[in-house]
Amino acid sequence: MGGWRRRATADAGLWKGLNPAMALAAKAVVLAFVLATIWDVDAAGAVFGRIRAWIEGTLDWFYILVVAAAVLTCLVLAFSRFGRIRLGEDGAVPEFKTSSWIAMLFSAGIGIGLLFFSIAEPLFYFDNSQSAGYPNNPGADLAGAVLLNEQRAVQAMHVTYFHWGIHGWSVYVVVGLCLAYFGFRKKLPLTLRSALYPLVGERIYGPIGDLVDLLAVFGGVFGIATSLGLGASQMATGLDVLLGLDPGVVTQVALIAAISLAATLSAVSGVSRGIRILSEWNIRLSLLLLGCFLLLGPVSWLAGFVASSLGEYMWRLVPMSFWIADDPGEAAWQNSWTIFYWGWWISWAPFVGTFIARISRGRTLREFIVGVMFVPTGLVLLWFGIFGGNAIHLELNAAGGVGTAGIMELVRDANYEAALFATIDRMSDIGWLTWAMSATATLLLATWFVTSSDSGTLVITTLLSLGDAHPPRRFRIVWGLGIGVVAAVLLLADGLQALQTAAIAAALPVSVVLLFMIAGLLRSLARER
Repeated sequence: MGGWRRRATADAGLWKGLNPAMALAAKAVVLAFVLATIWDVDAAGAVFGRIRAWIEGTLDWFYILVVAAAVLTCLVLAFSRFGRIRLGEDGAVPEFKTSSWIAMLFSAGIGIGLLFFSIAEPLFYFDNSQSAGYPNNPGADLAGAVLLNEQRAVQAMHVTYFHWGIHGWSVYVVVGLCLAYFGFRKKLPLTLRSALYPLVGERIYGPIGDLVDLLAVFGGVFGIATSLGLGASQMATGLDVLLGLDPGVVTQVALIAAISLAATLSAVSGVSRGIRILSEWNIRLSLLLLGCFLLLGPVSWLAGFVASSLGEYMWRLVPMSFWIADDPGEAAWQNSWTIFYWGWWISWAPFVGTFIARISRGRTLREFIVGVMFVPTGLVLLWFGIFGGNAIHLELNAAGGVGTAGIMELVRDANYEAALFATIDRMSDIGWLTWAMSATATLLLATWFVTSSDSGTLVITTLLSLGDAHPPRRFRIVWGLGIGVVAAVLLLADGLQALQTAAIAAALPVSVVLLFMIAGLLRSLARER
């Protein structure tokens, strides 16, 4: 298995440390996509929209089965005799302490979604207005919870848990586990191609391997750029609340520039310094904001609400995992939410999984699965329960009647970024406390973006250097700043929605690769003593 580096990466010159063919192909495809999109934004959006609509309408069953297969694989391996296998040599020890490891995988795996969707999504499912043109929550309607009451609130939260729970994280686990196992134990490159070695052998160093790794690069670039562009609007909204700044395009581009610069500096400093330190501060700030939401909210009501929602989630987990809607309205909801989320998790899995693998050397297979699949999931479910629960409680007890607090109205108008700050504003009458919480949320938005972007930059350059855990710094700078430029240009051209749609469509080939990765991993494990 040795000698791959001499054949795949340049030993000298401009491309030293990288695979020249892959680096050029990645830049060419990204540049072509950006130019084609800004040339005719509407046409590009329409093309990718049709592709996405075809995938969601025709292959919804396939996405559901792929994600279910990932969950099943994780559970079987975690409790099998293979759980004792170490991701590295038999005597290897973890590179990072457990608290730092959890902080980094949490920052890379979730990031901005915690704040962007924690209010908006539960309220969308709680609503019954069908403002999007289809039922807000078909499951609640089928259960008879059609009124805006606590029963519907529980139904809303358990659907949110379903989309952010173990299913999404299991996709990350499968990719990360494959890379860590083949990279650290089998001494293959720390890239996606290595998981196919048991199936295609040395051909992973040819076009097959290049294509698989390029899919991961594109997913990383498009995913990070989309998050930077779409999330900048929420940060701009926060600055408007705090300082009265215009939340327009100029502010959003300035925020993208600042975050890209900070993320690039963090990526250049490496995992042990910048990424690790920022991830740990993310956790501290998150716990501070979570504590504020808990203490200012109806604590006893939230405890009962979260417990009831978790119970409903666990009770409904299996049937929801395999449910395929046939009614047109229910199918529209499932495509817009569940299939969208499964595609989004899959499209992000290559670069998130690569980063998780990079920081997991020395851990056992069982420790990896349990740590990545269940620890972040528990924190995410607690977060959504407390944040979304507060917003729902405000709507249930609004002075003008249920649903008149104004937060749900923002969600109906698709003003998702403002829902968080509207909830904070209604939680307390103390001006300085409201301002401090809004400031913390805005700062947290920025730090989540930085940690998602810097880990993504490191992964992209790792893939292009064929698994080098410490890729050349100059290329980290080029790709870190380049992703920011892509996000800013597409924001100015109003092409970010087209980019997001393209990222979801790209999940189809990645999902096929994912199945081959599972097959390769199981085949290799079967040969372990």
